[in-house]
Amino acid sequence: MAKLLKVPMHSDERGDLIVIEKCLPFNIKRVFFIKNVPPNLKRGEHGHKKNKTALIAVNGSCSIYYDDGSNQKDIILNCPSKCLLLEPNDWHVLYDFKDDCVLLALASEEYNIDDYVYNI
Repeated sequence: MAKLLKVPMHSDERGDLIVIEKCLPFNIKRVFFIKNVPPNLKRGEHGHKKNKTALIAVNGSCSIYYDDGSNQKDIILNCPSKCLLLEPNDWHVLYDFKDDCVLLALASEEYNIDDYVYNI
């Protein structure tokens, strides 16, 4: 089941330093960003067989619906110190992207089309 992680943030007069180190339960093999999503468009709409994904809104906000087959939930990512960890069986939909949203994705596996599951 997906879970929300708190990413350490260190703030002082110089600004905020947000560190992703030793807080993910996997080694990062792929990094990508999603941005400039048109209004009312959805992304995702899939799950994975093996891949785990950590999602962080580094700017702006978006909403994420996830379903692990037993539990369903909607969450808003709106702070770079909030990280949503999706497990392989978490079917997810990314939606309600605000104009300034930049969503960072950190994946446990390299891209593999055969790892995607499009129905639950």
